[in-house]
Amino acid sequence: MTDTSAPAAQRWRAPSASNPVHAKVALPGSKSMMARALVLTAAGVTASSLTAPLRARDTSLMVAALRAMGTRIDTEDDAVWQVQPGALRGPTQIDCGLAGTVMRFLPPLAATATGAIAFDGDPHARTRPMAPLLDALEQLGANIDRSAEGGLPFTITGMGRLAGGEVTMNAALSSQFISGLLLSGPLFDQGLTVRHDGPPVPSAPHVRMTVDMLRAAGAVVDDSQRDTWRVEPGRLSGRTWNIEPDLSNAAPFMAAALITNGSTTIPGWPQETSQPGDLLRDVLVEFGGRVELSDAGMTARGDGRIRGIDIDLSEAGELTPVIAAIAALAETPSTLRGIGHLRGHETDRLAALTTEINGLGGDVTATEDVLRIRPRKLHGGVFNTYDDHRMAQAAAVIGLAVPEVELSDVACTSKTLPDFPHMWDQLLGTGS
Repeated sequence: MTDTSAPAAQRWRAPSASNPVHAKVALPGSKSMMARALVLTAAGVTASSLTAPLRARDTSLMVAALRAMGTRIDTEDDAVWQVQPGALRGPTQIDCGLAGTVMRFLPPLAATATGAIAFDGDPHARTRPMAPLLDALEQLGANIDRSAEGGLPFTITGMGRLAGGEVTMNAALSSQFISGLLLSGPLFDQGLTVRHDGPPVPSAPHVRMTVDMLRAAGAVVDDSQRDTWRVEPGRLSGRTWNIEPDLSNAAPFMAAALITNGSTTIPGWPQETSQPGDLLRDVLVEFGGRVELSDAGMTARGDGRIRGIDIDLSEAGELTPVIAAIAALAETPSTLRGIGHLRGHETDRLAALTTEINGLGGDVTATEDVLRIRPRKLHGGVFNTYDDHRMAQAAAVIGLAVPEVELSDVACTSKTLPDFPHMWDQLLGTGS
């Protein structure tokens, strides 16, 4: 049963679509690219600029953390941010919020700083997996004062350098463990070799993005051997980072085209990208939609029917909540596979999706890494978002076809899409 205890003042009623959507939606920049570009600049020796930056909660937390460690970041201009590396130092405290990129990308950087740097975050952040990364850093020579649970909070006391070398880890819970180590690898005295030993790494395109961006900053990276990455020690150079639109945040807007038998265009969709969100093109076609990538952007169109799908989402798990929402409105059952790692995200997304969709009359069952969704006639009610932006997006998508769906809190969308409610109203033609 859906919990309706959220204060009414915090709730947001998802608008239903009375007509087909026909819209062009300009998305802000990719959080994943932003986080990597900021860390690479802080680890470098010359300044960088970020064009089309994303100003959202996760990037604000990353900026605040890097500033606290000694990096100068000018965010006055919404079109271009200027970043100047400085001597990394403590003592300072880092607020990770719920941002996995902050809690997993910055500890390796902190290990090369001078002084104590303490990490903590939102209450649920303390439950997110961290032990594989911290274990690896200790093997590489880092001095870490850890909590009994093995995650946040913890303190890293650096001596201005880290030996580095070789480490073997199990990154099956998050590709961010690998990316976090690689981004700071050039700073380590011996460079870094990371070997993954375990089930397949989830969200593998994010690791490819890390490797591509490291090379763009001047790093020498060898990823020719499966599940092994070698970064040579060296100096990273500054550059202009052109931040792509966040393709994962396109998911609810593209879903609206399918559900309303309309069309949505996302301008600036790259012809080639390492963003996992690019998988949307294939997913929408599987559901029965049509997609077209042109100079105008990526356009999705619905054809009036949505068929169920059976798909492995291990490389783009972040799309799962919206895909589950579409599947709940489809004509035939769906199976979403390879998503067990989502149990360690902002919330246990498999459990949350099961509880909330079923609370609206749905039929969803979850196993260790699979969601099975059988369409049922849904009804309105409160859809709890668990402070998770992807859960909020899923609820908004369901609300397109199901009247009286209320989100317990829509403000959590500010994590990566700070203007989501207004953008959603504009999509439906109900905004001013």
